[in-house]
Amino acid sequence: MDLDEALARLDRARTPADLFGADRDEAARRYRRLVRLVHPDANGGRTRDAFIRLNALWHAHGRGADPTVITTRRNSYRLDGGDPVGGDLAELYAARPETGPAVLLKMPRDPRDGDLLEREAVALRQLPKDGDGRFLPYVPRLVESFRHKDASTGVQRHVNAVAALDGFHTLAEVGRAYPGGVDPRDAAWMWRRLLVGLGFAHRAGVLHGAVLPDHVMIHPERHGLVLVDWCYSVPGCYAHVDGSGRVPAMVDRYADRYPPEVPGRRPASPATDLYMATRCMTDLMGDKAPKAMRSFARGCLLPAQNRRPADAWRLLAELDELLERLYGPRRFRPFHLPSLH
Repeated sequence: MDLDEALARLDRARTPADLFGADRDEAARRYRRLVRLVHPDANGGRTRDAFIRLNALWHAHGRGADPTVITTRRNSYRLDGGDPVGGDLAELYAARPETGPAVLLKMPRDPRDGDLLEREAVALRQLPKDGDGRFLPYVPRLVESFRHKDASTGVQRHVNAVAALDGFHTLAEVGRAYPGGVDPRDAAWMWRRLLVGLGFAHRAGVLHGAVLPDHVMIHPERHGLVLVDWCYSVPGCYAHVDGSGRVPAMVDRYADRYPPEVPGRRPASPATDLYMATRCMTDLMGDKAPKAMRSFARGCLLPAQNRRPADAWRLLAELDELLERLYGPRRFRPFHLPSLH
């Protein structure tokens, strides 16, 4: 472990157990190793803040409270001890409540992004309340949303606990597994389900705002799809707080995938989500997309927002007609995701 890795581990740690683990002897060894690396005297004073945080975490570790348990008014969650999964603005910690199935605890790296976590919680409450319950499997289930105080710094963060997904993979992973492009007959069921998920959300009054490869998850064997990360959403019942109708933030590394109204800070619409969904699918297929499918996609990618399709259900019907012309009656086609290791 070098200094950069030590600083990265410190930055990711939300509890002492994240940094030191559960074994007392191993914890002491890790602490001594980190002290040598981040001590200000060894780095011209520039790691002073990291050194203070390291010692705060170490003292919290020694106070005897179980660092792997986060307790709220409704639940106690035991962290599984593995490394968190890094998202766009948050870390996701696998955990298990006292009762019920496993969850992911989503904590923003920067506490100032708590408003985006709150926005997600608002959307995930509105969808089951105002949407058609048949389509709830297309979105994550919010278990609860709460404030959590960092034991080492006293900083409070907004945390969302969402039901864990088993066997799902992002479209980004699918794209890496098929660098030459996914067969359009396989992409077809993903595209169809993505439009169903968006149609469900839009009729419930929620725009997703960030339909990107990392936020669309599929289950290869079951042909399932879930739209995750609703932090960038525009839920209608949030209008009393933010009536602008704008997508609140962008994911920088995907800046080229947004339609003009998002970077232009103009109100979003269902056409905004459909533009990004189309980009997901055309990029996934690459050069394998047939000419008729590319032509269909171009109509969804027009720069002018009011000229693009804005009804996911109607677009789904048009896609089904296209797919039947290209491939005949719809039938189940097994999809295999090769290992990326």
